[in-house]
Amino acid sequence: VQLVESGGGLVQPGGSLRLSCAASGFMFSSYYMSWYRQAPGKERELVAFITSAGDRTNYADSVKGRFTISRDNAKNTVSLQMNSLKLEDTAVYYCRAQHRTRDFDYWGQGTQVTVSS
Repeated sequence: VQLVESGGGLVQPGGSLRLSCAASGFMFSSYYMSWYRQAPGKERELVAFITSAGDRTNYADSVKGRFTISRDNAKNTVSLQMNSLKLEDTAVYYCRAQHRTRDFDYWGQGTQVTVSS
């Protein structure tokens, strides 16, 4: 099982980044997918969630209207489009897969997003 995030980097405030998470080794279409983030000295927090079919999404209040989660079950990928980035969005972003009915739970290794002028 692998979840490999990519797309992180350094961006100025107001800029955009698109994170991707490539999944392998499990039945991707049977899993809810989420993006989490963890800033230095803070707890890991849920950023965005998408159902296995991609028909429902949910977002943290702090990113609503700026971030969009999407998935492609044919390509086993989930993405996070991040617009209007703020300094406080700086964190390591993690991809998470949770089986919709069974206790299978996987995490990626994380990708650093730094918002700085």
